[in-house]
Amino acid sequence: MIQGEDGLAEKAEKLIQEIREVNRNGYILKPEDIIYAAKALSEGKDISVKGLFHGSIPVSSKKRFIIPKTENQKHYIDAINAYDIVFGIGPAGTGKTYLAMAMAINSFLTKQVSRIVLVRPAVEAGEKLGFLPGDIAEKVSPYLRPLYDALFDMMDIDKSSKLIERGIIEIAPLAFMRGRTLNDSFIILDEAQNTTSEQMKMYLTRLGFGSKTVITGDITQIDLPAGKTSGLVEVMRILKDVEDIKIIYFSERDVVRHRLVQEIVRAYDRYEKRDTEEQH
Repeated sequence: MIQGEDGLAEKAEKLIQEIREVNRNGYILKPEDIIYAAKALSEGKDISVKGLFHGSIPVSSKKRFIIPKTENQKHYIDAINAYDIVFGIGPAGTGKTYLAMAMAINSFLTKQVSRIVLVRPAVEAGEKLGFLPGDIAEKVSPYLRPLYDALFDMMDIDKSSKLIERGIIEIAPLAFMRGRTLNDSFIILDEAQNTTSEQMKMYLTRLGFGSKTVITGDITQIDLPAGKTSGLVEVMRILKDVEDIKIIYFSERDVVRHRLVQEIVRAYDRYEKRDTEEQH
């Protein structure tokens, strides 16, 4: 039984019907999926839950496919399909890296690329890590852990470990990219806000034939030393008018990890805005 004003009741009916259809197709909607869809409808957006789920990304995992949860995430996936260089910029929890990883795995499984390269700048991977035991790979491993986590969430650990051993999936710090040209590869640069200007230019010029790259970052979470310009902030200005490069901006509306994450992002935004106003 649905009660309410005519327009709103019709929207609620449409939402429930679409949720049931998605459910019948084997995907169990989580509470945050339904909350997002209901909120978007109440704000007057013409959102189709079914449409979002038609953009699913098949991957080799127990989850069977990865789903874009918001319209912006759907635009992001469409951009990765259409462009060779895509930037995903926005706060934590918006799925920037996770969806890029899903697209990389899908591209590999469908033989669009022959290898996957996952890259992160290791901000502390200089003298400050010198006291840690082990070789350079072991020293930077903690910085690359989030990429391993996303990979293992989508692909069986045994299968992905074998591909890593064979070098078909490579997870490396950004410094290891210097002097290389990567052909026939899907490359993800994660945490790109922590690249310097020189590193960003070096990275972008590594792209070879038949390759695709997604660069993700949050320009509000820069961990570079004071006085160092973020390569991500700079490159957004430099490349904004290049037609064949797409920049997708995420906001707290795209945070679907957990309801409290959205609240935390909003609280920080309010605090930083108030702090800036007080300084002026």
